[in-house]
Amino acid sequence: MSELKTCFKRVDYDLSSLLHFIDVGDIGLPDIQRPFVWKNAKVRDLFDSMYRGFPVGYLLFWENAVESGAKQIGLDEKQRDVPARLIVDGQQRLTSLYAVFRGQKVLDENYAYRQIEIAFRPSDGKFEVADAAIRRDPEWIPNISQLWSSGASSRKLVNGFIEKLGQKVELSEAEEEHIAHNLDRLFDLQKYPFTALEIAQSVEEEQVADIFVRINSEGVKLNQADFILTLLSVFWEKGRTDLEQFCRAARIPAKGSDTSPFNHFLEPDPDQLLRVAVALAFNRGRLKSVYQVLRGKDPDTGEYDPQRRQDQFDILAEAQEHVLNLNNWHQYFKALVGAGFRSGELVSSTNALLFGYAFYLIGKVRFGLAEHQLQRAIGRWFFFASLTGRYTSSPETVMDGDLARIREIDTGEAFLSWLDGEITSELTNDFWQITLPSQFDSSSARNPQLFAFFAAQNRLGAPVLFSHKTVSDMLDPTIKTTKKALERHHLFPKAWLEAHGVSDQRMRNQMANYALVEWPDNIDISAKAPQDYVPQIRLRFSDEDWAEMHRFHGLPIGWEAMPYDQFLGQRRDLMAGVVRRGFEKLA
Repeated sequence: MSELKTCFKRVDYDLSSLLHFIDVGDIGLPDIQRPFVWKNAKVRDLFDSMYRGFPVGYLLFWENAVESGAKQIGLDEKQRDVPARLIVDGQQRLTSLYAVFRGQKVLDENYAYRQIEIAFRPSDGKFEVADAAIRRDPEWIPNISQLWSSGASSRKLVNGFIEKLGQKVELSEAEEEHIAHNLDRLFDLQKYPFTALEIAQSVEEEQVADIFVRINSEGVKLNQADFILTLLSVFWEKGRTDLEQFCRAARIPAKGSDTSPFNHFLEPDPDQLLRVAVALAFNRGRLKSVYQVLRGKDPDTGEYDPQRRQDQFDILAEAQEHVLNLNNWHQYFKALVGAGFRSGELVSSTNALLFGYAFYLIGKVRFGLAEHQLQRAIGRWFFFASLTGRYTSSPETVMDGDLARIREIDTGEAFLSWLDGEITSELTNDFWQITLPSQFDSSSARNPQLFAFFAAQNRLGAPVLFSHKTVSDMLDPTIKTTKKALERHHLFPKAWLEAHGVSDQRMRNQMANYALVEWPDNIDISAKAPQDYVPQIRLRFSDEDWAEMHRFHGLPIGWEAMPYDQFLGQRRDLMAGVVRRGFEKLA
C-alpha cells in the first residue's frame, strides 16, 4: 500500500498556468501536431461545462525521465528542449483548450488543418459551434479565440462588443450589465482549476496503463503505440512528423507524374507504420518491450541513460527510413497483387498486411534478397497468413514469436527456408481436405477463407461466373462506378430458400452459396430458382467454357438441381480445391 502512495502526487493548476507550461515546453502536448479526434461539438460542451463551474476530470501526467541540466533553446531560459511531464490522459482536453485560447489550428483525422471556432452569446451565456448564421448575428461572438489572441484588454473588448451590439438592438442598462458579467465570466476561464495526478518517472508503462484505467470512467486501456508516439514527439519530432506526413499523403492519389504513398490497400496511421519500423529495428512484435528501450533504460541498473536512448532512436530512425521508402512500400503491394489480392477489399486482417510488410523489409534490408525472390516469397506468406488467420488472435504475441525464431538467422536462403517451413507445416493435406472445407461453413461477410478464394480466382485467371470477363479485371480498384462491377450473388436466392423452408439466415448466407457475378446478372436472376435461371444462362456458353467456369468457381456440374444442403457440402470441398490450386501456383 505504501508503494502505491508514492507512485504519484497530486498537483493543482489553473488553466493559464497549464497553457504557459505548454508554451514553454515544460508540458509536452504532441496533439497539436497529430490528428485531433474530438468533434467541435465536444469542444463546445467542454467550454460550457467549465463556464458553468462543472468539473471536467483529472489530468494524468507522467514525469519524464530526462537528464538534469537539459539544454535550453531560444532566448527565454525557461523554455525546455525536453518536457518535464508527458500527458498520458487529458490530451484531447488540453489540445482543445490550447487550440482555442491560442488560436491555433489542429489536424483532423484526415490530416487536414482546421480551426476550432467556438461561438459565445453573452446575453444568455450559450456556447455553440460557429456556422454561417451565427457569424451574421451580432448577438454572438463567432470565435472566442479572438478574445485572447487579440491582445486587447478584457474591458476594452467588453465595451466594444456592447457598443457594436447596441447599434443593432436597443439595450437597457441592466442588459448591458448582464452581458458584461457573462463576458467577464468567460475571461475568468483562464483561472479555471485543474487537478493533475503526476506519476513518478520510475513507474513502468504497464503500471501507468493500470492507473489510467482505474481513474478513467470510460475504462479504455492505453495503446502501447500511444506511449511510443509520445516519445517520438519528445525526443525525435522529425520522426513523428515524417510518419504523419506519409500517412496524410497516403490518403490522396498522386497527380500526373507525382509520386505518392497512396495505394488501394491501406490508409495507414502512424502507429501502424511504427509497428513495422519496430519489428524491423528491434525484432519485436510487442510494443511494450520496446518502450523501455526507447526511454534509454539500462536493463541491469534500471537507470535511464540519454546516450543509450539516442542510440536506440538512431536504430529506429534507420528502420523507419526503409518503412517510408516509396519504392519499398509499393513493391510490397505488388507482391500482394501478384498473390491475387487486388485491393484492401480482399484483406480481412490489417495485422497480416502490416506484418507482411515487416517481413518484406527484413528480407530486403537485413538479408539483401533480390526483388524477384521477395515478390514470390512474400506473396505466398501473405496469402498463407491471410488464409489461416495467423495474426487474428493475439497478433503481437504471434508476431513476437515469429521474429524471435528468425533472430538467429543470418542468410537470405535460411530466411526463405523458414518462411516455406512455416507454410508447409500448417498447409498440410489435412488442412486442404478437412480444415479449409469446414472453415467455408460460415456466413461471415469478411471471412478470410472467402477472400482467399477470390484471390485464388484472380491468380488463376478465372472468368466471372456467367461472363467472359475475368474476375481480376472486374476487381480492378482503379475503376470507379456507381455500382460495384461484381456483386456477391446467392446461387440459391435467399427469397427462394426461405420459400422452400430454409428459415435460418446463417444457412441462406453460407459462403458456399456465394459467387461473384456482374451486377446486371444479379438483378436479372433476382429470386428465381437455380433450375429456372441456370438453363437460360447456359445457352450463352460452349461446353468447354461452361465446364471451365464451373471448375474455377468450385461448382459441381448439375448443382442447380441438387438439394441445397448437398450442394453446400460439395461446393465447400471444391472451393478448397480452387484455393489450393491458386496458392500452389504462387510456387
